[in-house]
Amino acid sequence: MIAQQTLMQFDHIVTGCRATLEAVPDDRLDWRPHEKSWTLGELATHVAMIPNWTVASLTMSEFDVAPEGGGPPQNPVLTSSAELVAALDQSAAAARETIEATSDETFAGTWTLKVAGEDRFTMPKAVVVRSFVLDHLIHHRAQLGVYLRLLDVPVPQMFGPTADYPDM
Repeated sequence: MIAQQTLMQFDHIVTGCRATLEAVPDDRLDWRPHEKSWTLGELATHVAMIPNWTVASLTMSEFDVAPEGGGPPQNPVLTSSAELVAALDQSAAAARETIEATSDETFAGTWTLKVAGEDRFTMPKAVVVRSFVLDHLIHHRAQLGVYLRLLDVPVPQMFGPTADYPDM
């Protein structure tokens, strides 16, 4: 039951992410709106890779993003909108497969995020997928929309009309 509901949400969110990544201009991947901001390419890659977190969230009880002796996992360097979309498709497929295989009992189990061995939060896995994966994806997808607007690239529909695509 939880898996079916999660998949409906997941598919809807990923569809909007795919449209946004398709709009990313290949020749502007090194652009950043502010010196403290990620480049367009870094942000778009992050969006493409976030669905992978679903697998760790549902198949492990904890995850350390900066384990002793190592740093946070590194994203690949993707150099085109096509590569970004392919990476999203691959990470979304792995996430979907994991969600489909997850029981309600597993969704109710807890998961802990650690940073350098220190617990940052512990939540039920269903909440982790909703907040840490899906809400996180929505947040960064919206940032991408702002980047596109600042670059005068038409912003695709995600939840409804945009100034560039007013008809649903």
